[in-house]
Amino acid sequence: MFVDSHCHLDCIDLADFNGSFDTLIQKTISAGIEHMLCVCIDLEKYPSMLAQVADYPQISVSVGVHPMADQQIPLDANHLRTLATNAKVVALGETGLDYYYHKGDNWIQQNRFRSHIQIANDLNKPVIVHTRDAGQDTLDILRDENAEKCSGVIHCFTESMDFADRAMELGFMISFSGITTFRNAEALREVARHVPDDKLLIETDSPYLAPVPHRGKQNWPALVSHVAETIAEVRNTSVEHIAQVSKDNYYRLFGHH
Repeated sequence: MFVDSHCHLDCIDLADFNGSFDTLIQKTISAGIEHMLCVCIDLEKYPSMLAQVADYPQISVSVGVHPMADQQIPLDANHLRTLATNAKVVALGETGLDYYYHKGDNWIQQNRFRSHIQIANDLNKPVIVHTRDAGQDTLDILRDENAEKCSGVIHCFTESMDFADRAMELGFMISFSGITTFRNAEALREVARHVPDDKLLIETDSPYLAPVPHRGKQNWPALVSHVAETIAEVRNTSVEHIAQVSKDNYYRLFGHH
């Protein structure tokens, strides 16, 4: 039984599931996924996301603003803090830095990122971090804001082993996605070989980044098994072992079960 530590269930096109969210979740559970973390990227869509998943004990949520969300909308930190006190909310984020598309307005992203960590520390909930082309600034802000207090996860990991080591020193876990299955991801598989058992998470980031052999199609939580298979292969261990350690780590970090 697997845990999908990061998915966007409210973004999945339900046409693949007879137009039914319940069908999606029942198929996911039948495929051996026992728990999912549905991650918020936009506070405006958060209420409808929460309503959609509220009745499923197999789904937890996070609340936060993605680094690539509209920079014209200022972050209301008090509002975010209030939302994050909900018992179903197990984490802040996804937050972080993305300089891939945004080259000039980085201070807005940085300030929003800092706010998420401050609230996470106040509420003692972990933080879910997205980082792209912003490795050093991400680590600097995590250190500046004492993120080792709340800890968290570097989601959809694509950075170097050196970055992984520094993040793990701050108590962060490293989460691998379908990217690990891509043909040109040899360097990432090398990192996946070396992250210790007690720091490892797996995710789909559904509906994005479907793993091989489903690349280019819509992703969904059941496909997290392909991520586990690839990681088991590079670590020369069993899929069952990867399923178990990633599950234990998830429950330890996000604090249920």
